[in-house]
Amino acid sequence: MPVNSADTAWMLISTAMVLLMTPALAFFYGGLVRRKNFLSTIMMSFACLGLIGVLWVVYGYTLAFGKDIGGVIGGFNFFGLINVGQTPSAVYAPTVPHMLFMAYQGMFAIITVALITGAVVERIKFSALMLFSVLWFTLVYTPVAHWVWGAGGWLAKLGALDFAGGTVVHIAAGVSALSLALLLGPRRSFLQKDSMEPGNIPMVALGAGILWFGWFGFNGGSALSSGGLASNAFVATQISAASAALTWMIISWIYRRPSLLGVVTGAVAGLVAITPAAGYIQPIMAIPIGIGVSLLCYFMMILRPKTGIDESLDVWAVHGMGGTWGAIATGLFCSVAVNPAGKNGLFYGNPIQLVWQLVGIATVWVFAFGMTWLIGKFVDKVIGLRVSPEEESVGLDISQHGERAYGGQLR
Repeated sequence: MPVNSADTAWMLISTAMVLLMTPALAFFYGGLVRRKNFLSTIMMSFACLGLIGVLWVVYGYTLAFGKDIGGVIGGFNFFGLINVGQTPSAVYAPTVPHMLFMAYQGMFAIITVALITGAVVERIKFSALMLFSVLWFTLVYTPVAHWVWGAGGWLAKLGALDFAGGTVVHIAAGVSALSLALLLGPRRSFLQKDSMEPGNIPMVALGAGILWFGWFGFNGGSALSSGGLASNAFVATQISAASAALTWMIISWIYRRPSLLGVVTGAVAGLVAITPAAGYIQPIMAIPIGIGVSLLCYFMMILRPKTGIDESLDVWAVHGMGGTWGAIATGLFCSVAVNPAGKNGLFYGNPIQLVWQLVGIATVWVFAFGMTWLIGKFVDKVIGLRVSPEEESVGLDISQHGERAYGGQLR
């Protein structure tokens, strides 16, 4: 099969755009924490770039996309990038080099693990986070990716649709974030509002803006070509983000005041919700998807602190719940007129598609939550999850990394 130059150029650009999303996430998360934990929060995302970047090429890609074993996991035929070369794969992305498809998918793995870190900032040991990340990537991300995207994966064979990662990335990360936060417990000053204010909201807005930009590669690149389907996903992504940002601004204005933090949070929620649907729906359907996700996530963020759960940066409320709504919406609005490789949804005469979407959602919710709890328990038993009260008080920038965001390295 020949390599298509236009498709390859688009996929190279998209891969770089998705890579940029992890540093963007670092800034987004970093601005939301207190100044004494700014660098440690950024470090978590950059560490994932290195750690998961290496694990993906050694064994992650083959477990997610290797030869199917019982619909559950991939085999070792791509271990260490064996058989992953410059020619296209007969199974995946037939118009671009196989190694480019591998690299593109690797960026998804990296940011999925990085997303979870927002739930445990300001109190988790860096060593514990690294061990947890290795185990979670291996035992949760790779099998879920295979179920949904791998050739022969059981959810793919069932008919569950996920265009760019609503289930694989956002539900898996969001639910796992909730599980790990419950295990770790709240920060010492949790619910003391004045002491928990974000340290740098302009930095949050910068991170959100770069995430918005990168998301066009996240969703548009998932078409695996530079044609009409990529354009459809691109436009749907913009519409959902804009609709969600506007809706969040209006809601927050009704209840209090329109805030910058609210607008950018709404935009991210809209990007999350459109992710599983972008290549399966008419772009205009992104408006109800964006409106719906802002309504859902806004009130989830209000509810969550009342439960006493310190899921610090609302990864579950935005990504877990936003991804859940997006996967449901895919089952409502998907249409083969947009993508013949997809299915018709409930509103196009096929109610069973919504059932398959719900099966996928429920499976990943239960699996990700349970496995994360077990992995977290294991890490806590082996090396301990949490820093000492003294280390938490002084801040993780100094206690874990010996650095200050605004003062240089300790001497």
